[in-house]
Amino acid sequence: MKTGLYIVSTPIGNLNDISARAINTLNNSDIIICENPKHSLKLLSKLGIKKKLISLHDYNEEVVIENLKEDLSVKKISLISDAGAPLMCDPGYKLVRHCIENKIHVTTIPGPSSVIGALQLSSIPTNKFIFHGFLPKNKKAIGDFIDGLAESNATSVFFVSRHKLLQFLEEISQKLPEQKLAVCKELTKLNERVIIGSSTTVLREIKKNPKNILGEFVLVVEGSNYRSKTAFSGLSPEIIKAINKLLNKFSLTDTVEIVHKIGDINKNEIYKKALELKNEK
Repeated sequence: MKTGLYIVSTPIGNLNDISARAINTLNNSDIIICENPKHSLKLLSKLGIKKKLISLHDYNEEVVIENLKEDLSVKKISLISDAGAPLMCDPGYKLVRHCIENKIHVTTIPGPSSVIGALQLSSIPTNKFIFHGFLPKNKKAIGDFIDGLAESNATSVFFVSRHKLLQFLEEISQKLPEQKLAVCKELTKLNERVIIGSSTTVLREIKKNPKNILGEFVLVVEGSNYRSKTAFSGLSPEIIKAINKLLNKFSLTDTVEIVHKIGDINKNEIYKKALELKNEK
């Protein structure tokens, strides 16, 4: 092994998923940078690895870089996260940038990733996708996020805390009731479960059992280009004109409900057109 930085992926649940190369790299490292040393010790103890651990967080990354400037040039240092691939919504990009800018050797030891695992299990097209990180926290931001999903041509992947899961599903089922999505729960763990279907179907299934909202979640939402290619072709000029007028008096959600009840038209089609018209305004 050369001296420098090794970005090492670790298991997202099942500890047996760690690769032989990852074990070898950690074994031969002089220092291991991690998020939570207590958490990382569980994995390292199982592997029989004892190394100096340094905690890295968003608030101390620059300090860690400063403290390790000399070590990065003469020692073998591994970067791991609490689970999965480092830097995916975890600190570390400043460290990598520092190494690259200072011509310090950097390489990746690929392995488990909840993002890739969720895509594989979702049965949703994977040829074009966007990873959004964590779902926004407040209600308005979640609503705006869903509006963005309605316009996106790519599959969307993001993390959702159990506290926000129901809120998101209720919101998207109101705005995009037919949108296909997959809720991936506790991937590679004993309670792994993937629920796939329209947003309304998934919401109904999740609500059946309180245990369904326990754990860690990755959501995959189908892009709009995989819905009907003629999504708006069924909307006559008269309907579009009516939507435009209603938007002057009613909210986006109310407009969709009114047009849906009067014209018996798919809500997704109405919503996407209404959102397009609203943005034009």
